[in-house]
This record gives sequence, structure tokens and C-alpha cells, in this order.
Amino acid sequence: MHTDAAGNVVPETHNPMTRVGHGLEHLSVDTVDFFNIPSPHIGLEHMLALSHKITETAGRYDGVVITHGTDTLEETAYFLDTMKLPEIPVVLTGAMRSSNELGSDGIYNYLSALRVASHDKAADKGVLVVINDEIHAAKYVTKTHTTNLSTFQTPTHGPLGIIMKQEILFFKTAEPRVRFELTDIAGTVPIIKAYAGMGDWLLRSLDRTSIDGLIIEALGAGNLPPEAAQSIEQLIQKGIPVALVSRCFNGIAEPVYAYPGGGVKLQEAGVMFVKELNAPKARLKLLIALNAGLAGKDLKDYMEG
Repeated sequence: MHTDAAGNVVPETHNPMTRVGHGLEHLSVDTVDFFNIPSPHIGLEHMLALSHKITETAGRYDGVVITHGTDTLEETAYFLDTMKLPEIPVVLTGAMRSSNELGSDGIYNYLSALRVASHDKAADKGVLVVINDEIHAAKYVTKTHTTNLSTFQTPTHGPLGIIMKQEILFFKTAEPRVRFELTDIAGTVPIIKAYAGMGDWLLRSLDRTSIDGLIIEALGAGNLPPEAAQSIEQLIQKGIPVALVSRCFNGIAEPVYAYPGGGVKLQEAGVMFVKELNAPKARLKLLIALNAGLAGKDLKDYMEG
């Protein structure tokens, strides 16, 4: 992106990163303009195409860096992290300031991502997000601020590592994940956020024949107002899989409270409690699982694992 004369942020015709010299003697970089679209335009088809492109080039490269708009970067990163990709580092990075804006961070983050992607300890860490001198696991990282350069954070866990002037330090490795091979992906899984006084009208308005699943961003440890909980139970009885995360920034939803609408009652009704993911990533997890053919206990074990 760049800022025009009116102060509006608009797409560039050409990716400026293709004109950046990296200055790293041990690297040879091939650049491909695969998409040139704002990140809010990214859909499942783009994420799947990226995974196929990386797989097609297996054996040709020692690592991959993807430059991506920050609004949906974490979702693309998580999607790729659930695909069966070559055993090479895959790193996503972006910029919070436009390419012609004072203090633009794009080139610095791009060069940092190249350094991480070529590091000998990066290959077994899963898909990584590199930005603002930090290395994050795709599974956990999220955008936390609208404009701040340090917007990407990992709640509860913290980053996997940091980037120093001359060295790269890894603290830990993300947990192993189940990998899938998908030739296509489709489906509709909306996200509904719970709030005080929430009734059942929104849930009742869902067309049961046009959704394939539902993600609930619940209160606290995983609770809902009673009327909303009743509608959730009715959806599950009609065969709609429902998964739950907490709307809290930190912590993990779990079935603790046993009053009407509480997590214990929701789990008994068949709601799946997803650990350590936010709602957008839980949506992707459910969509991927459904497209992979998981159902019943297999679906529950995967979603809650």
C-alpha cells in the first residue's frame, strides 16, 4: 500500500518488495507476485491457492516468505499451518505503515522474514509470522492494535523468538498440529459474539439449510445468556456443529459453570470447546475439518484437541 496526495491508503500497482535488495550474501531470492489484493479481500480460495503454490515448488526452495496485508494475515498464516506443506520454513510478514509513509516498516519486516526463513532452526516451528523483531507461531498470533507497529502479539504464550541485529533467538517450539491435504474448500461458518442481554433472535434468524457450522465467541470461560444457549442446543439437534471460544483476549474457554447457559450445560448439549484459538481461526479450523470429512467423535476430538 501507499498513501496518495489526499492522505488515503491505496494499493500500489507493483509490489515494492520486488525492488528491494536484501544484502544477505547467503541468499538467492526469487520473487513472485502471486496476488496483488488488499488483505480484507482474501478468501478461502486464495489461502488454498497459496498452499498449493508452496507445495508445487517443493524441492526448489529452502524457505518461503509471504508478504501479506495485516488485517487477515493471521488467518492466512493459520490456514497454511494446517495444510500439509513441504518441510521448509514458511514465514508471513507485513507492514503497518505504507511504503511511502514516514517510518515505513515494510522493508525492515521483509528483510527480517528472509533472515528467519533462511535460519537453520526455523524449519520445525510450523508456519511463522515475523514482524517488529518478533517471531510468532501462526496458531497463536493475533493483531491487537489498529495502527501500532507492535500490533502482532501472542496472548498467554508470548513469541517463539526474537530477531536481533546479528542473531536470531528461538525460545520455544509450537505444539505439533494435524495437517491436511485439500484440493478445494467450501462452506459457510459464521461467527457470533455473545453479549449481556443477548436473546435468541439472531440465532433463530440463521438459515439452518445454508450454514455448515457455527462459531460462538462466548462470555468469560465459555458461557452464554440462557435464551441464546437454548437456540444453540436447537441448532446442534438439527445437525449443525457448534464450536465455542472465549471473547476474552487471554485465557482458554472451558466448561466450568453449571447454571443454564453455563459451559457445563453447553458441553452436555454438544458444543465443542476450542482451545487457544480466537474466533476467526476457530472458524477456519471447523471449515477445514468439515472439508476433510471429519464428523462425530473425530470432529469433536480434532476441534477440542
